[in-house]
Order: sequence, then C-alpha cells, then structure tokens
Amino acid sequence: MSEHDDPRDHQQVATPQDPAGAGEVPPVGTEGTRSPEYVPTDLPADLPPLPAALEAVLLVTDEPVPAVTLAQVVERPTGEVERVLQQLAQEYAEGGRGFELRQVAGGWRLYTRADCAPYVERFVLDGQQARLTQAALETLAVIAYRQPVTRQRVSAVRGVNVDGVVRTLVARGLVVEAGPDEETGATRYRTTNYLLERLGLQSLEELPSLAPLLPELDEVTSDSSST
Repeated sequence: MSEHDDPRDHQQVATPQDPAGAGEVPPVGTEGTRSPEYVPTDLPADLPPLPAALEAVLLVTDEPVPAVTLAQVVERPTGEVERVLQQLAQEYAEGGRGFELRQVAGGWRLYTRADCAPYVERFVLDGQQARLTQAALETLAVIAYRQPVTRQRVSAVRGVNVDGVVRTLVARGLVVEAGPDEETGATRYRTTNYLLERLGLQSLEELPSLAPLLPELDEVTSDSSST
C-alpha cells in the first residue's frame, strides 16, 4: 500500500444488495433462493412449535387457508408448512379425534368429523350456542302466562313491537301458532311441550305464580288505544 492510498479502500467488504434497493436481503430459502413468502418478523423470540402455531391459526378461520398464507404468518418455508399440515391431518385421523384437517378449495381448514354430526346437530338445534335475550325471555313469559295470545297484545304488555322476537321463539321451538283470535282474526300463540321439557315442568300449572304481577291484557289494550 503506497503512501497515497486511502486505508478505507482496503477495508471495504462487498455486501449483497436488495434488488429493490429497500435495504436488508430476505433470508435464503431451502432451495437456495429467496423465500417468496418472506415478511419482516415481528414475532416474539420464544415461539411455540410450528404445529401448535398452525393449529391456533386454523382454529380462528372460517374458510380454507392456503399453505402459502400460513407460511407468511409463521414465517417458515411453504414446503415445511405443507409437510406439517399433512402430518397433523394424519395424526387427527389416526387418533380418532372429533375433528379433522382437510385440504379443500386450495386451502386447509378444520372440520368436525362426519360421524360426529348427530351430536353437533343436537347441540345446534337445542339452541345451546346462544342464550335467549332479555327481550325474548320477557316475551316468552307473557305468552306463557297469558296464552293463547296475539302478538299485538304481547306488544301492549311489553310496550314494544315483538314481531321479530316471536319469530325467534317460534324458530327455537318454544312457541307455536294457536289459531286465530275470535275477535280480531289475528294469529294467537302458545308455548310448546318443548318449553316445559326445557324448564323441567310437567304442565303449565307448575309455573311460578307470577301472573297476578302482569297487567290485565284488556286494561293494557284499552290504555294503549286511548293514548
């Protein structure tokens, strides 16, 4: 090195550059090429195993998720993710689990097993997934104590329109139509045996004595019509 040489010229080290000029070079994939699903990491250092991470994501999705999308989320090569998904599907099948992992419509999704369908249907049809709202319970109570009764009269007792709530009660099998009202021709409603079954009662006579606390329907109707 001559006395005119700049020492810094001999200390420079060639570094690869991002072809887009954005800075850091993405990691190299297993095939010696940049992984197309690479995304900047913001995940914690202490990560769960890859199978657990994939299961967690699949549990919250309501549609098939492509393997490349899952690879982006967990920041792993797509080929590795696909192998783990296939292993999980096999483990679920061999373990006799109540669910299975299927590859459908270009993605992966968890499904309940076909032979468990009767139990799933019973759970859904029994209305266990959603509790009745306060409005539905109040409407059901009015019908139970004043049946058979029309929607108009139930609305008069509650002070609000109950058409939608009554439709919900009918759909849940708690209330059914009981023929037309003799005076107005409007449809009347009554409770079902299914309601008694859900309440653990033999007959409506076993209902708590709350009827006296409800206003007389004739009085409510006349008051509402006069206002």
